[in-house]
Amino acid sequence: MLAEKDIQMTTDKAQPVLGYVHSIETFGSVDGPGVRFVAFLQGCRMRCQFCHNPDTWNIGVGTEWTADDLLKEAMKYKAFWGKKGGITVSGGESLLQIDFILDLFKKAKALGVNTCLDTCGQPFSYKEPFFSKFQELMQYTDVSLVDIKHINAAEHKKLTGWTNENILGMIQYMSDNGYHMWIRHVLLPERTDYDDYLRQLGAYIKTIKTVDKVEVLPYHTMGVSKYQNLGIHYPLEGIEPPTAERVANAEKLLDTKAYTGYKVR
Repeated sequence: MLAEKDIQMTTDKAQPVLGYVHSIETFGSVDGPGVRFVAFLQGCRMRCQFCHNPDTWNIGVGTEWTADDLLKEAMKYKAFWGKKGGITVSGGESLLQIDFILDLFKKAKALGVNTCLDTCGQPFSYKEPFFSKFQELMQYTDVSLVDIKHINAAEHKKLTGWTNENILGMIQYMSDNGYHMWIRHVLLPERTDYDDYLRQLGAYIKTIKTVDKVEVLPYHTMGVSKYQNLGIHYPLEGIEPPTAERVANAEKLLDTKAYTGYKVR
């Protein structure tokens, strides 16, 4: 196993893959198991109406990092991770920078670091070269956090601008091949918070063989000021967060208690 001091650039002439990072959280507690170093990558094609980080949308901008440098930064906090913690790569949409994540996760696993991928799955495709890269990435990913924005394809497109076909395709592939995941769902009044849709989603999740945890994420309005600062129309004006009763209802219909949680592998 490599020692931390051995993290270094490859010795060939190839240029290192650069990642475009929006921001970093050094003590993340909600982006995977345990305490985590979280890198939020820049860039997303989806336009989810409830997105609270529109400043992550633009692709090809942000702070440039190599995997080596980002890993060195992360390892400063290793003492706080315990047995469950580690590194999470989130977004924006993380899979838009799959080459960078693959480089980072390979090097992290060589150091025994737990790796977590946070994605909505929009870039997933069986087309090459993406699919081969994704297959390889899964070999270095301990657990994935997968957001299902809406179970209904037509409503999903209204909500995000994209259908959910390739997202569900990614989930099915991961299930069929034994890759563990947490499923997360934003509960949004007037969009996703309908019992029929929640029942459909709950039934769908039951068909997935590798779900460790299901989380209901209540919609919030903390990102509204970002839209104002960027001069972007906020599409959910006037919609309030769900009540505690509706959150509890969603957790019941999704049967969140049936999922026992992540076990360190």
